[in-house]
Amino acid sequence: MAELSAADVHVEVTGPPQAPAVLLIHGSAGSLEHWDPVVPALAENFRVIRVDLPGCGRSPAPRTGGFGVPEQAGRVEAVLDGLGVRRVTVVGHSSGCMVATALAERRTGMVTAVVLIGMGPDLTAQTAELPLVRLLLAPVVGPLLWRLRTPDALRKAASSSAARPVEIPDSYVEATLAMTHRAFVGTMRGNREYLGQRPLPERHAPLGLPLLVLFGAEDPRWRPSSAQAYRAVPGARIELLPGVGHLVMLEAPEETGALLREFISAAAKDTPHPST
Repeated sequence: MAELSAADVHVEVTGPPQAPAVLLIHGSAGSLEHWDPVVPALAENFRVIRVDLPGCGRSPAPRTGGFGVPEQAGRVEAVLDGLGVRRVTVVGHSSGCMVATALAERRTGMVTAVVLIGMGPDLTAQTAELPLVRLLLAPVVGPLLWRLRTPDALRKAASSSAARPVEIPDSYVEATLAMTHRAFVGTMRGNREYLGQRPLPERHAPLGLPLLVLFGAEDPRWRPSSAQAYRAVPGARIELLPGVGHLVMLEAPEETGALLREFISAAAKDTPHPST
C-alpha cells in the first residue's frame, strides 16, 4: 500500500498498479479508513484509490476556497491526474456520493462507472437529522459542543445509523475528532446546497454511465424507498440489502464487497482501458 499527498489530499493506493482503477470516497466527517472492511475484496484485482476529503481524516482543511461539492470534486480530480489515472470507477458512500457525482459530471471521459451507497436522490428523501448534528450546526451552541464532543458521544451517534449491532471502529471516531468545526459546517452546508440544486438522478441520467445504487433496506438516514427514483437513470441497477442500515460497509462487508467486485469487473470489461 502506498501513501501520498496530492493537492493537500491524503491518498492511499492499494492493489496492482496496472489493474483497473477504483476510487472510494467517504461521507461527511469520515475518512478513508471507513472503506477498510471492503478493501480486501477489491485490492486483489483492482487498483484501489482512497482519499481523505479536504478537512477530513489526514487531509487538512483547504487554505483557500470552501467546502462545496464541486470544489471537493476538483481536488479529487487533481489527485487522479497526479496519479496518472485515465479510467476509473468511482464509488461514494453517503454524502461522498455527491462528490462522486460531481466528479463524473466534470470528467465524463475519465469516469467509466459510478456506485452510490446509502445516498438519497434529493433532500426530500432525508429523514429527520440526527439531534447531535442539528445542535452542532447551530450558530452559538455548535462551536461549544464541538469542543466538548467525546468519543463515547460520537460512537453512539454513529451506531444510531446502523440497523444491526455493530462495533464502531476507532477510525470512525478519530476522523470526527480530528475535524474542525469550520470544516464540518462547511461540508454539511456544501452538501445541502449541491443536492438542493438538482436531484442526483437528474445529474446522472445524461451521463450515460453504468450506475449501481446500493442501499440498506433499514437505512434510518435516507428513506430506502427513495432508491427507486434512480430508475430514471437508464440502465441503473438498484440493490437493497435486507436488515442493513446506513453503515453498509460496516454492517454487511462481505455482501457489499461482492456486489462492488461484480459491478466494477463488468464495467472494466466494457471499457478495456488501462488505469494508467
